[in-house]
Amino acid sequence: MNGFFDIPSDLQHSWLGLIGLHLREALLPVLAGLVIALPLSQLCVRFRWLYPPVLWVTTVLYAIPSLAFFVVLIDYTGQTELTVMIPLTVYTLVILVPAIVDGVRSVPQETLAAATAMGFGPVRRYLQVQLPIALPAIIAGLRVATVSSISLVSVGALIGNQGALGNLINDANIYNRPELAVNAVLTMAVLAILADGLLVVVRLLLTPWMPSGARARRAQRPEPEVAAR
Repeated sequence: MNGFFDIPSDLQHSWLGLIGLHLREALLPVLAGLVIALPLSQLCVRFRWLYPPVLWVTTVLYAIPSLAFFVVLIDYTGQTELTVMIPLTVYTLVILVPAIVDGVRSVPQETLAAATAMGFGPVRRYLQVQLPIALPAIIAGLRVATVSSISLVSVGALIGNQGALGNLINDANIYNRPELAVNAVLTMAVLAILADGLLVVVRLLLTPWMPSGARARRAQRPEPEVAAR
């Protein structure tokens, strides 16, 4: 453990500073991706023919290696955090768009008809009826996107020390200090677990009508006499 938290001066951040930087570079793209995915998903729900090409484009963009993205962007955004966050924002769309579309499409038609009969317009119906019902699916997508983004930030170490905690892995090779790499891996894993747990708590608070895991399993388990029959 000697030197585990002794961060090299070339990173210009303390350990806590690197954590803050890592969270900023990881979470802002998820937030930006959500802002883009919400209206885009609604268009895909409203115009069904639009969903396949949107899904195809997001999948193709997700398949582009982050290093190739950096090469294209670096001439325009330089060796900055923005060069890292733009690809991460694009990558979240392949997760968030299908999650939101599936969640919104799962809303029963009877519920939509009732909202329309109450005078809800398309925008109000989307915001007050469809999104709340689709919230569990949306948060499930956010969980995957957040954990993925936290892990991918480290790739930014390839462009001028913009990888936050990932820079420790690079310095571990430079200074022959493997404990720095262990520090980076463990810290990113803990951050991912904490972020995922926080989103689970948010889902439980925002969807109190949803059964918890234990109650859901008991509800789905057949009664003994039913199982026997």
